[in-house]
Amino acid sequence: MVENAQSERIFGLDVMRAMAIIMVLSSHILWIYPQNSSMISQFFQLFGFLGVEAFFVLSGFLIGGIFYKLYLKDDFSFKSTVYFLKRRWFRTLPNYYLFLILNVLVTFIIGYTIDDLWKYLFFLQNFCSTMLPFYTESWSLSVEEFTYLLLPISILLGSFLFKNKNKKQTYISIVISMIILLILNKFIYNQITSNTSLTQWNVSLKAVVIYRMDSILIGVVFSWIALNYQQFWQKQKISLALVGAILLLMMYVGVGFFQLTIENYPLFWNVLYLPITSLTLALFLPILSQWKTSKLPFQKAIVMVSLISYSCYLIHYGIVLQLMKHFVKTDDLPMYQLHIYTMAFLFITFVLSYLNYKYFEKPIMDLRDKNQS
Repeated sequence: MVENAQSERIFGLDVMRAMAIIMVLSSHILWIYPQNSSMISQFFQLFGFLGVEAFFVLSGFLIGGIFYKLYLKDDFSFKSTVYFLKRRWFRTLPNYYLFLILNVLVTFIIGYTIDDLWKYLFFLQNFCSTMLPFYTESWSLSVEEFTYLLLPISILLGSFLFKNKNKKQTYISIVISMIILLILNKFIYNQITSNTSLTQWNVSLKAVVIYRMDSILIGVVFSWIALNYQQFWQKQKISLALVGAILLLMMYVGVGFFQLTIENYPLFWNVLYLPITSLTLALFLPILSQWKTSKLPFQKAIVMVSLISYSCYLIHYGIVLQLMKHFVKTDDLPMYQLHIYTMAFLFITFVLSYLNYKYFEKPIMDLRDKNQS
């Protein structure tokens, strides 16, 4: 869901992006199989959550670095902000609207009705309320699009308010201030909402724009650290990754071990859980961002999955799996046929994603780069 120019690819970030989309796919594969509470099922559900969170952090890291370099230039202005936004919109909007149209067609084929379709045109489907049960994977795109607006506009306003100040400090101060305000917003949610179930948490907090933009901004903070403290970034990459691994273990093993359930600890879940998750994943950025190249035998496969990840994210569930489940029911299929069904789902998803990338997404990106070169 984020860009990285072909000539400037960093293999470690490709690994992170490829792992993120595979984790999202893993979670939706569960819909093919009978519901159960096995350990594998629980891990796959967790994979889906972590996959999207990894996309958020990685997106913030990449767009944060791009915008920060623009901001440091002497000629930074409103025009610079427009330039940044135009490049982001070229990257994200064509695919988003293409798959919005396709999701509408799929909905008519399946026989569902769509309420408030107009909201999807402006990414308002989950801005401050529970998301509608249509084009469900688009919730994360709304979070990203509004963060793409929030970051440059806030920095632009700050540049006018704090003229002749230290630009590096102004930038990070504004970003951290936004993160604090967004976390406070979650605290207000905790105070006014009686949320004692993960089901409600998933739809009314985790997938709502006004509570989630800090996840991307945490990635922005790490891009600032990478650019301003390069020696620390390089020397502490292994240490930070180890801290991230420990936090990951504590968050997703310790939570169960210590029974930190949302019923008993709503403040932890509503206010702290998501920012800590973003911070945990961001701690892997130093080591991954310095993994420039690789000679692994499956390197090309990883890079390709990374390249098609945005198309894959938008096509796999609302288009491919919805149509497969509509035309080929899985309720009475034996296990070996469910495995074949899963393989077919993955094959169709990757093929269609590649075709969309090659014949739609990449040509638009090339056109953008040609017009702005």
